[in-house]
Amino acid sequence: MFFKQATQTEILTSELVFVSLKTLIDLAKPAANLKLKHVAIRSGQSGGYVSRFKGRGMEFEEARIYQPGDDIRSIDWRVTARTGTPHTKVFREERERPVFISVDNRPAMHFATRGVFKSVLAAKIAGLLAWAAQDHGDRIGGQIFTSKQCRELKPKNGKHAVLRFLNALVCRDDLKELNSAITLEQVLARLMQHARPGSLVYLISDFRGINGQVETSLAKLSRHCQVVLIFVYDPLESRLPEQGRYRFTDDVRDVVIDTRDLNRLRTYQQHFAERLEQLERLAKKLGLGFILCSTTDDPIQRLR
Repeated sequence: MFFKQATQTEILTSELVFVSLKTLIDLAKPAANLKLKHVAIRSGQSGGYVSRFKGRGMEFEEARIYQPGDDIRSIDWRVTARTGTPHTKVFREERERPVFISVDNRPAMHFATRGVFKSVLAAKIAGLLAWAAQDHGDRIGGQIFTSKQCRELKPKNGKHAVLRFLNALVCRDDLKELNSAITLEQVLARLMQHARPGSLVYLISDFRGINGQVETSLAKLSRHCQVVLIFVYDPLESRLPEQGRYRFTDDVRDVVIDTRDLNRLRTYQQHFAERLEQLERLAKKLGLGFILCSTTDDPIQRLR
């Protein structure tokens, strides 16, 4: 039996298509220079405290007997009804901000004509964000979804949480198989169930399938979380080359595009422009962060 050692060229080529765990781990050093914005949002707490969390920013700790001066909004009605004595909820302030990173790994993300695959770019961006969040002392969690699978990781502290997330990015065998194709609105519905109020949420995708329901879901999510949309794309998606016939394949199907067909060329480019415009308009309307990143871009520079 003979074993062939991979050449440097083969290794570099494979890294354009598939991201390795080592590559994601090595992003820890450059991520140290990234600054995740902590947006100060005035909370409903007494004393006009300016919190970096949206909403209460607290975790329930216990229920105790009501005392004069307690906020009536904190009364625990279930315990009060059960005991016959007014009880109030006591909360513990969260010191770490949950950072939730959602990564699109649907088939359309496994594509590029230059640079790296969109899926590789998305994984590198997610890795950089996870390491930067860990450096800031935040809790790291995430969501990884394909066309039929989706998995959520509960935010946790420390380097182990980052490594768990990075490993999930490269090893997707344990993703839960769903009965039917998952849509972007279903992904966001799951995201709203897992991203707690006060979280910083990054959604990394090419946003294929965005529609009115997706916009509504993002609006609901942004009420309680700080949301950043990161739109990854290949330059060919924004503009086809002129004057020629081009063949594209995924090793299963072949598509031939004739760019001399001006009507088809305009329609193709219009679809991308409309998707980009829709995202930019939505981000401006809802106050979301928005980052545009091409497969030829350096993700570190784009995040800076």
